[in-house]
Amino acid sequence: MSMRDLTLTLLLAVANAPAHAAPEGPRLGQPLEAAAISALDITVFPDGTGLPPGQGTAVEGKAVYDAKCAACHGPNGSGGSAEELAGGRNPLTSAEPDKTIGTYWPYASTVFDFIRRAMPLDAPRSLGNDEVYAVTAYLLHANGIIGEHDRLDAATLPKIRMPNAAGFVWVYPERQPR
Repeated sequence: MSMRDLTLTLLLAVANAPAHAAPEGPRLGQPLEAAAISALDITVFPDGTGLPPGQGTAVEGKAVYDAKCAACHGPNGSGGSAEELAGGRNPLTSAEPDKTIGTYWPYASTVFDFIRRAMPLDAPRSLGNDEVYAVTAYLLHANGIIGEHDRLDAATLPKIRMPNAAGFVWVYPERQPR
């Protein structure tokens, strides 16, 4: 068989291959139903998209914080073995910057997202929505951002302007919250 005949044979074989012959994957895992995917999709964006129903105040959040967070983060958000959450006074531009929620975090809605997704460390995703709103309110209050009786929910949380909101460069400027 000549090289020309071999090339023609290969082209015809490719052209006649079934259209549905997609490359086979590595056969890892198993397909998920839409409901299972939805249960895993808990992302809350800076503009508040994805916030669930629920509500809470700092007064309500103090009890949850004391029971589930203070052992690691210390009383009132500082003094524990884990990251300091409140009490920082030095901005990121200082010689000794504090990276607390009040000095570092650009969006209040992503504080909620992080708490709901990852805290408490020994039982992530174990807090109910009301508890997460309340702990978020408590930590924002501990940083002097909201009052202790200010109610957080899906409507009020995205409206909070964080002290370091202008301290980051937005990768997707078209999605930056106003």
